[in-house]
Amino acid sequence: MTTPEDIGAVVHLDLRTGAAELGTAPALRAAVARQLGRAGLPEPDHPLFLVVDTPAGLADHQQQYELLTTYRAVGEVRILVLLVGSAPGTYDGADEVLQPDRRLVRPAVLRASGTALLWAGDLRSARTALEQPAPDAPEALAVLVDLLSVPDVFLRVLDDFGSLPDTVAAPGVRLLEQDLPPEVRDRAWRDALARFAGEDTELAPDLPATAWTTADLPEPLRGLAAGRTGRDLRHREAGGTADAAYGACAAALDDAEESLAGLRSVPGLLRASRREAFEADLDQARQALGDYRGLVGTALHSGGSGTVPSAAETAARLAALGLRVPSAEGVGERIGEGLREFAGRLLGQGLALRAVARRFTGLAGRVEPVPGSVLLPKLAEYSAEAVARRSGAGSGPVPGAVAGPSAAAVAGLLGALWQGPFVALALAVPLVFLGLAAFGASRLRGTGHPGRWATVPRAAAPVGAAAGVLVAYATEPPLWLSAPALVAALGLAVETARRLWRAASGCLATVHGTTALRRALSGLDALLAEAVREHWAADERLYCADAARSVAGMLRATAAAADAEAAAEPERPPATAAAGATEPPAADDWLAAASALETDVLAASDDEDSDWASAYAWEDGPAWEEASAEQSAARPADPWQDGTAGAPRWLDRESGEGGPELVATLAGDLTDAALVAMAPYWGAVERGQAGALALRRTEDRVRELLSTARRHLRRNGVSAPPPFAAAHRIRATSANLLGTDPQRVAELVGAEPERQAVVQLSSPEQGTLLSRDPAAAVWIRFAPEAVRGEVEKAWRTSGAAWPQGTLWTSSGRYAGLIRLTPLRMGVVDTVRPRERPAPDGADTYERRDGDRW
Repeated sequence: MTTPEDIGAVVHLDLRTGAAELGTAPALRAAVARQLGRAGLPEPDHPLFLVVDTPAGLADHQQQYELLTTYRAVGEVRILVLLVGSAPGTYDGADEVLQPDRRLVRPAVLRASGTALLWAGDLRSARTALEQPAPDAPEALAVLVDLLSVPDVFLRVLDDFGSLPDTVAAPGVRLLEQDLPPEVRDRAWRDALARFAGEDTELAPDLPATAWTTADLPEPLRGLAAGRTGRDLRHREAGGTADAAYGACAAALDDAEESLAGLRSVPGLLRASRREAFEADLDQARQALGDYRGLVGTALHSGGSGTVPSAAETAARLAALGLRVPSAEGVGERIGEGLREFAGRLLGQGLALRAVARRFTGLAGRVEPVPGSVLLPKLAEYSAEAVARRSGAGSGPVPGAVAGPSAAAVAGLLGALWQGPFVALALAVPLVFLGLAAFGASRLRGTGHPGRWATVPRAAAPVGAAAGVLVAYATEPPLWLSAPALVAALGLAVETARRLWRAASGCLATVHGTTALRRALSGLDALLAEAVREHWAADERLYCADAARSVAGMLRATAAAADAEAAAEPERPPATAAAGATEPPAADDWLAAASALETDVLAASDDEDSDWASAYAWEDGPAWEEASAEQSAARPADPWQDGTAGAPRWLDRESGEGGPELVATLAGDLTDAALVAMAPYWGAVERGQAGALALRRTEDRVRELLSTARRHLRRNGVSAPPPFAAAHRIRATSANLLGTDPQRVAELVGAEPERQAVVQLSSPEQGTLLSRDPAAAVWIRFAPEAVRGEVEKAWRTSGAAWPQGTLWTSSGRYAGLIRLTPLRMGVVDTVRPRERPAPDGADTYERRDGDRW
């Protein structure tokens, strides 16, 4: 069985006015190709033809029907003939029983399998008995053809004809059309395009580190991005040149710090050799640091000037320096797949195209390897002069200089509690401070702190001694109290001096560069590790960066295409019908205009079948917008407001104002279109061929799909997902998209199958030809698949009987009922043609009266 998914589109042919142009097989195939080409569809395997004709045309267009039934195709050809108007007059037979307009003559070729006739004698578009519209009612016919053009409805109607005699029936219909006003639809479309494209803002090419982390990247890209910041990559080979140079510098610094520890002790204060040993070890550390700095500079220069050498060349150069570039085996696999996943993830989060493009530009800057020459300026931060400047910046007040004077004053006071001949002992504590200050000044000469470390304590001790003498004369303490106080004062003085010396000599670690040298060594090693990491997976990362920038360019080009689509002009030249009738589009219905991105020539694409109203109008009939004076006076200014003007009475129009998720849903459809358009591009990325040709092809495909989305919105409305919509997306309800009530759809589709539920599209004369058996009629209930959940929920809530066999269509505009009523026995005459040669040798077809099949 042929499913709707196997059908691309229903091909429309109007034999009422354009039959002469379809008299040969090449002409017919050319007409079909033009129509399918405008829809962007290939030749179908199972063609569906919807033919509009008159009852009289059945006999006159036998040649065209022969061509249709013998149309070359892989599968079955299905034809649904929609007859409009009354039957022709009686034949030239005196024994004719039926009166004029009471018989339908059908060629035998239309009795083939997969062919059926739907006879609408009067489209009955009148809403009051005073209106007398023409039986063809072009505006009503356009709606009926529009409905039958939905492949689901076409196939269901054709299949249900199998249970009817002669495969001929008269239709009765009741339709509900839910859609948006043109201005609302246009505004939502433009807003969706703007949201889809995003703002064209100038930002830094790389994103801040806080904006996103490597955890946001898929696994194929995460390893490449994390390799630049990962600390688990060992860069120095054990026992190699670089490792030996680093170890020598670290050992020299360790010796210097050990010598400093000896200098900070009391023997270091008293002996000059401790200072000399420290300075010798410090000079050795500076020399070792200079050697390591030279090795780092050599490694940075090995990267060449502004370029990244090959991985093998880099590994050889760095190996000679005792450096190791870790293996990148397997890290660069599936880069194209990772970029595709990253783009899909970002677009799936609702980010605009230009925002995603900025992410890819940031990714390129994050993974791209940096040549060593780019890192050379950082080496200047660790030069001997820079280290010396940082060392000198560390000079300042000696720690403990605030607490030292207080302790010295207390020590002087305790040591001076003497009277009489023992007053000379009050000088002992100040003399201790003076001696230790002299030793310390000689040890710190050349450091910028000579003598300053004990200047205040040296002055505070005599002041404390003087205060102690005054206290002693005032209180007259006994000798047994003064002597222990002197011993305690001397101990306190020595401890205070030791602490001050330890703090002052500790400044040598900063002033003479021990701390600065240690920091410089750590910084140089980190710079060397960064240089080695920059060479890790250099080829893979360079390819990833180039591919990411290419993707960013493609995304920006896609955004530009969306901007061009949003800026399309609303007007277009009016389409020309086959019979010459025209129907200009509404001035504000820019979706009905040809897209600015479409490459087809407008005049060539609008020569036929491009406008419903004009294509299905009589040759001398009025266009859609033409009406009698009485109708024009009664018609409101905006026919969409009440849904009645210009619509047959079997059609109810409900116009929504757009729901809260309308723009977001349309933007999501555009995202799906972009993902489909980019699918071939990712293959080019994986093959390393994402150049100008692949980019141009992707841009063309994006333009085509944007135009397809535009045509789908105009043709099927917003409720029905476009053909490229992702299957996993859950579409919003009609209330959230259109702002309409799905309860009306549920009530109409679930209505009881009564004659009053539909409007019979038959003239009074034709009505007498219909079967009177109510059970003989076939009912078709249908509604858009997009509202199925809402309709079924309404049925469950109301407790109404669940209609069986409801058809859920791909179109998002129409819902309602179709009744197929068969004709009485004897009304349909099936005749076969008699072939006779024409004078010029051409074949002609002639009906033999009374020669029934």
